[in-house]
Amino acid sequence: MARHLVTSALPYINGIKHLGNMVGSMLPADVYSRYLRLRGHDVLYICATDEHGTPAELAAKAAGTSVAEFCAQAHDAQKAVYDGFELAFDHFGRSSSHQNVEITQHFARKLWENGFIEERAISQVYSPVDGRFLPDRYVEGTCPHCGYDKARGDQCENCTRVLDPTDLLEPRSAISGSTELEIRETKHLFLLQSRLQHEVEAWVARHEADWPQLSSSIARKWLTEGLHDRAITRDLDWGVPVPADTWPELAAEGKVFYVWFDAPIEYIGATKEWADAAPDSERRDWKSWWYEADDTVRYTQFMAKDNVPFHTVMFPATELGVREPWKKVDVVKGFNWLTYYGGKFSTSQKRGIFTDAALETLPADYWRYFLIANAPESDDSSFTWEHFAATVNKDLADTLGNFVNRVLSFSRKRFGDEVPAGAAAGEVETKLGEEIARLLAEYEEHMDALQYRKAAAALRALWSAGNSYLEEKAPWLEIKTDPDGAALTLRTAMNLIHLYAIVSEPLIPTAAAAMRGAFALESDTATWVTPEEAKSLTTIQPGTPFTVPPVLFAKITDEDLESYRERFGGSDA
Repeated sequence: MARHLVTSALPYINGIKHLGNMVGSMLPADVYSRYLRLRGHDVLYICATDEHGTPAELAAKAAGTSVAEFCAQAHDAQKAVYDGFELAFDHFGRSSSHQNVEITQHFARKLWENGFIEERAISQVYSPVDGRFLPDRYVEGTCPHCGYDKARGDQCENCTRVLDPTDLLEPRSAISGSTELEIRETKHLFLLQSRLQHEVEAWVARHEADWPQLSSSIARKWLTEGLHDRAITRDLDWGVPVPADTWPELAAEGKVFYVWFDAPIEYIGATKEWADAAPDSERRDWKSWWYEADDTVRYTQFMAKDNVPFHTVMFPATELGVREPWKKVDVVKGFNWLTYYGGKFSTSQKRGIFTDAALETLPADYWRYFLIANAPESDDSSFTWEHFAATVNKDLADTLGNFVNRVLSFSRKRFGDEVPAGAAAGEVETKLGEEIARLLAEYEEHMDALQYRKAAAALRALWSAGNSYLEEKAPWLEIKTDPDGAALTLRTAMNLIHLYAIVSEPLIPTAAAAMRGAFALESDTATWVTPEEAKSLTTIQPGTPFTVPPVLFAKITDEDLESYRERFGGSDA
């Protein structure tokens, strides 16, 4: 089987992420990783917290703690939420790790040796009160376009205009609040992306056929506008230090690499973290996933559209420039936005549903299924509580949960705690097996193609096929005249439950485990059911003990909806 490397965009360290962040990167990556593992592939799913940059320093200052302590605590808090969502990372690292420092500095030295980095003098805002140069986000003021008085030196969050610190009206230091600012000259390192334009274009042309249109169109837009040389260092106290053996003057000034330069390298750094964390009895070869791995590893990345340029253009330029055989991405699965009642989720403004609050409200499977079934793939999608409740009640509670409960409860009531034998499979069961095989093949096709909405629809159709079979055979009537026929129906339905447990696991792992655990099989090592195997529906044999699990999914009532809207806001959000 192929080796699959899977990464999702690194969640930034400053705070718990919202549902839009979850569906835009980590959750679909987890669903795909789980699916690949079930199919028997060797999978490595890597992610990490993105810990450098000005927001981390500012958040630590607001919390009254050191940046290192703030990031350590925030990393653990985020990881706890992701564990709650059952994101099955092989490793969830930190971009502040010594592994990332070493590899980032290695990349920078190689780019310098190859002529793709140069020192340039630039004019930058300096605060005499703070005694330091101020990076873009350390300068605040009034936006000249919309008048928003808390605009940052890189962008106005209110009107989204891209800004330069010198554009701001009444600028002030975000550290001290001082308005005594000066413009001084300082030196920074620039990555000469313009010299790599043609190489990046050729690389994109070779790979974009495997990307969704969203990813390829964003990459093409950036390439059409032309790649510009960009500063890759900043005046910060927190970050990957510029190595003194290569740039002694800049290192003495305390320059660090800008977060957009080191964060993508952390995918490699986190893989080395994973290898270094191996127990003594296990050897993990991190480099085999990244170095000279083009023919042995298929690499798939997941991210929202705002991160696509960094991973389709900018980081590939970095990898090309080092002139070493580092693995470059094969597929970039980009996502549009998930909105909240048509408005933008906002971490800074606490608008929308955040992942910790989501888990406090309902179990992870509810969120996982809804988000994947409504993933913002071809366009933006909107979260509303009304849509969420309708999806949960119809698909999870009625179609799947009610099927499981009806079958197992009725069989236990009529035939006891073991799977009944009954008659041999007939024409209806043969027809059902063929339908299940067809739908399962469709589900596999969509999962392989990373078409999440279509995959969820195919999974829903698999569940519906069981309900249709049950309604057609009506064992509650059948048992009155043909007990063996009713036993066959229930035995077949129990095989469907076991099949559902296996193939539903990527989306709803907790419910899948409960369905699978309902049957006391001597050995249950099945990782997947092929369409051909699905035709027989004979895995669960007569005499197998079973139990009725607790209700898999509770319906969301009107009273629940009212309380959710009151807590999180509704149409006026």
